Formats: sequence, structure tokens, C-alpha cells
Amino acid sequence: MGSKQCLTSGLAVLWLTCRAFSQAPTPPPDDAKQSVKPSDATPDLLSMDLESLLNLKVTTASKFAEKLSDAPSVMTVVSQDELKRFGGMTLSQILNRVAGLNTSSGFFQDRSTIAVEGDQTRVDSGHIMFLINGRPVREIMEGGVSSDLLQSFPVRILERIEVIKGPGSVLYGSDAFSGVVNLITKKAVGTSVDVSSSGGPGGAEANSAELLYDHGALNIVAAGQYHQMPIWDTKVGFLPGPTNPESIQNASLRDDGEGAYLGINDQGFRFMSSYTGVEEASFIRGVLGDTRWKRGFADLGYDLKASSKWEMSFDSTYARTTFDTSEYPFVHRDSYDALFEWTNSYRFSEKDRTTFGTLFEHIAGTELYKTFIDAQGSREQGGFYAQYEHKFTNDLKLIGGFQANKIGDIALNVVPRGGLIWNPSSHVTLKALYGGAFRAPSLDDTLLNNPGLKGNPNLVPETIGTLDIQASYQNNRTQLAMAYFHSRQDNVIFENGITFPAVYTNLSTPATFQGIDSEGKYYLKKGWFLMGGALYQNNHDAALTVLTPIPAFSAKSGVSYQAGKTTDISIFDAYEGHLPGFAGSLNPRPDAFHSVSAHLRFDLTKRWIKNDERGVAALLYGDNLTNTPVWMPQWGSGALNTIPVNRGRTLFLGIEVWQKSE
Repeated sequence: MGSKQCLTSGLAVLWLTCRAFSQAPTPPPDDAKQSVKPSDATPDLLSMDLESLLNLKVTTASKFAEKLSDAPSVMTVVSQDELKRFGGMTLSQILNRVAGLNTSSGFFQDRSTIAVEGDQTRVDSGHIMFLINGRPVREIMEGGVSSDLLQSFPVRILERIEVIKGPGSVLYGSDAFSGVVNLITKKAVGTSVDVSSSGGPGGAEANSAELLYDHGALNIVAAGQYHQMPIWDTKVGFLPGPTNPESIQNASLRDDGEGAYLGINDQGFRFMSSYTGVEEASFIRGVLGDTRWKRGFADLGYDLKASSKWEMSFDSTYARTTFDTSEYPFVHRDSYDALFEWTNSYRFSEKDRTTFGTLFEHIAGTELYKTFIDAQGSREQGGFYAQYEHKFTNDLKLIGGFQANKIGDIALNVVPRGGLIWNPSSHVTLKALYGGAFRAPSLDDTLLNNPGLKGNPNLVPETIGTLDIQASYQNNRTQLAMAYFHSRQDNVIFENGITFPAVYTNLSTPATFQGIDSEGKYYLKKGWFLMGGALYQNNHDAALTVLTPIPAFSAKSGVSYQAGKTTDISIFDAYEGHLPGFAGSLNPRPDAFHSVSAHLRFDLTKRWIKNDERGVAALLYGDNLTNTPVWMPQWGSGALNTIPVNRGRTLFLGIEVWQKSE
């Protein structure tokens, strides 16, 4: 199926949402409306209050709960209902369903990179901030690698995912450049244990376990996950280079990982910790190898209600990342990020509210090339941020904010945020937003002394300014949004390979990104749910050079059906458009492709066990059902070549068992 057909299917979903506008029931009076807490989502949305979708709450945009329509950001929420309906073995597969996001790769390994609205000027995900329950989990040696999170975070523990498409540095600092992904975990209600195990052809394997415990003020959630994808045997061609042993190599590409999460809440005290690790293939200068990423994360926090109007939080956050590859370039990395933050939310009146805070951060890391240290150093950062909102009327709100940062020897950096949000009716929202963000150079960017790549101590932070204009419609069963975005990036950091060795350099000319991002969600009667979206974007610098390996057009659409409380069945298609060029590639070109997945869950409990406290379900998940091997650009290597990133059709068949009590 070509891009025109996929566009037609995506527009069909959006047309259905538009058609629903005229069929929407009259909302109940205001005193009948009920706000939905972030953890209140359930699979059976149509049995909830009819305003449940209209009043969907988010926390990422302002660090306090507010309606999605009031949030000062362009946002998408992956709800608990969507997670259950469409499934997914990894976070990467789930985010691939989000409108405006694209999967990509890089030369060093299959990094499972995610790009927001076309922005991937780096080989990693260095322009996206990943959060776990609002706390950052930065990789700081290279400055944005996210493979372990995307492949190994235990997704069964997720309550929802909130995605900001646009700058977020005002509240979240460096790396919240073009997007923020907040992984929000479940809260226990009663006690339950849930275990699942799946397998498939080619040695495919996936296992997960989840424990929820609730006793008085004590709330504990824990989860673990392991997956192993089938080994992919393929031939990979390499362009001539100093380390190429031969131009064509037989490759056995592996992809497996494990992850765990623990969260404890008790009388205002919070503790959470996670571990993620992934082992997968690397492609660099003609050498095939395996890489291993590991990340440990912990946060200790305390929430205090100082008064009826003033709430504050204290957090101490730590993340450590290691990396190893036994083949060229024989690199070992070990780095950590320690962050201390004090956050406040104060409501002056029904019309005025502010979020403000201060932070101190210390980062340090070491990189070894063989047995030699080729990068080692540390850096401190201090910052203050504030965001203020004022309601002129009940329908019109003004937002303004800034973050000021002093990072090491770099000059003081200040980024702004401002905008207007207008709700001309209870169902329609118009947003006009402007936000700035920055990304400080990573330790490798400034310190690296590798034979093939050198750091640059004179680098300055990358900066971005983005204008977003969004129109959206929400009712009890419908969400529809369309946004125009225009971004200007300055001082983009890239690997300048004109000379050997390559050197990290700031781009001297600005980079421009612009486009239209749309999405729609619609709940039909009798358990049917439709969703779809499309992204058109273009980017260039002053020489009109395309800066990213992201196609100009992509589209996504899916349909799900729930039969009572026993059966969930869904199918989803994520389409990526054609990338021009790569005529000299020794491997298949990065052509347009469809990534089709399906999920089936059949609850056997009601039919055979007939016990509300325990149950069993059959599971089936399929990825890349069209069985199309996908090759993407070997981005960041300076070579117009491609590498394999999708091994063809993968199937998992398994069983889930659970026990619960109130």
C-alpha cells in the first residue's frame, strides 16, 4: 500500500472524528461533571462519566494537574485504555503509534531513536527529555542515548504516557529541546500480582511480572520485563573505509533486554528506582559488533502541602549509564547525573497560579578507548525557573515563564515561554504558544579525544525557538487536534567530518523546521475505538540542505474492538514516507514502508474460571505483519549508506495469569 492509500486511511479516521461532532450528546450540567485523576483511567471508558475525555488531566506541561485543553503545550496522551487495547512489547513500539513521532536509527548501533516532528539533527535522541513520573533520566556522556529505555522499560507498569511536542526547557532544563516524554506509572488499588509469558518463532521470548500493593498510606508498585527478539541473519554492505575488512558481511543481529521498576509512596515520601539494559547490534566504519547499554535510576522525594494554596516537592535524583562494545571502536563509558530540585506550585486565586523552583546538578563521566582514557570530566549546573498563568476570563488564559541556567564555564543561558489559550466553547480550544529551549554540550561533545573524533571545548549550547498554533476539539468520545509548528534552531552541534579526525562543531547557520501535525481519536458504540494522525514536515539550513533522516510525510491509523470484558483485538499501521537520495548505498534504500502490528487478548476467566479474584488470558502480539525488512540511513556516519533495523514479521503467543484482592 502506497503513501496515497495510507493518507486516505488516516484521513478517513479523522473524517469519522469530524462526523462525530454533529452527533455528540448534550453535555450534562457543570455540577454533574467530574474531574478524572491521572490514575483513574479504565478500559471501559464508555461506562464512565460522559465528560471523561473532555476533562482528561495531565501534569507534565505545568507540574500540576490540569485539563489537557488547558495545558500550555501541544500534547498527546497515550491512555491506559490505549495501552491495553493496542499492546506492545517495548516503549519504542508504543511511541511509534503517537502522531508526530518517528522512529529512526544511527550509525553506532540500532539506537531505536525517536524524533519529534522531524527533529533528529543528532545521531541519538539528544533533543528529547525522558521522564519517569516527572523526574529526568538523562544519559550525559553522549547526551541523549535512549535505546535501553525504549527497548527495556517494563511497559506493563505504565498508567499512561504524556508527550509534549515542542520545547520544555522552561520546566525541565537541558535536553527538553524539541519534546518531552513522561512515563507515568500505576498506583496500587488493593493488592494484585500479574505474570505473563510469551514466545514465538526464531527464539522470540517475552516475560513480564507486576506487583501492586496498597495498605493504608503505603503504596507499592513493582514490575520486571525481559524480551528477546529473533536473531536476524542478513548481509550488510559497507562503503570503503579505513577499518573495513570486506565490503559485504554476513550479520547475525541480536536484540534483547531486561528492565525493572520499583515505586514506593508513604505519607508524602516517594521513592522510585528503575533498571534498563539492552544488547543489540552496532555498525561503525565497516565493523559489525554488539553493544550493551545499562542504566540505573533512583529518585527520593517528599511532597509537602505548606498551606491550602502552596504545595512543594523536594527531589534528589540520580541516574548512571554504562556502555560497552567489544569490537571497534572498543569503547567503555561510565557516567552519572545527580540532580537536587525544589519545586513549588502556588495558587494566588482562581485566576492566578505559578510554578517555580530551583535546581543544582552535577554530572561526571569517563570514556575509555581500548585501555586509554579519551574523555573524562565533570560539570556543575545551577538554575531557577518560573511559570505563571493568569486567566483574563474563564475562557482566556495567558502563560509566561523562563528558566535561567549557569552551566559550568558557559555563559548564563535564559529561555522563555509564553502564550495564549482560548476556549470559545466547552469543546473547542485554540492555543498560540512560543517556547524556547536549550541543550548544553555533552561531556563527549567537549572532551572527547578519540583517534577518529575530537571534542571541542569552545562549543556553546544549542538553542531553539518554536511557535505552535493549535486548534482542537474534545467531547465525551472524541479528540481532534491540528497544529502548525515553526522552529528555528541555532548553534546545532554536529560531527564535522570534512577533515580527519572529525570534530564536534556548532553549525554556523540556523536550521528551520516547520510543518503540520494532526491527530484524532474517536470512541464508537459497542467497544469500537479509532485513532489516526498525519505529519508533514520539512527542514533545512541556509543552504537548503535537509538536516534529518526523517521523511517529509508520515501517517498512522489504528482500530480496536472490545467485546465486553473478555476480548481485545486491534490492528495499527504506522507509515513512513520515502527518503530521497542514497543511490550509492550498498544496501536497500530507505524506501517508504508500513509497520503493521496487531494485538489480541482473550480473557478466559468469565467463561471457565468464574472467579473475580484470579484469572487467566491468552495473548497474541504481532509486529511488522507485512514481513518487510526495513533499512534506515546510517545516520551520523558521514556515509550515504543504510543499516537494517527491522527483522521482518515477529510473533509472540503467550498467557497471562493474575491474582488480586481489595
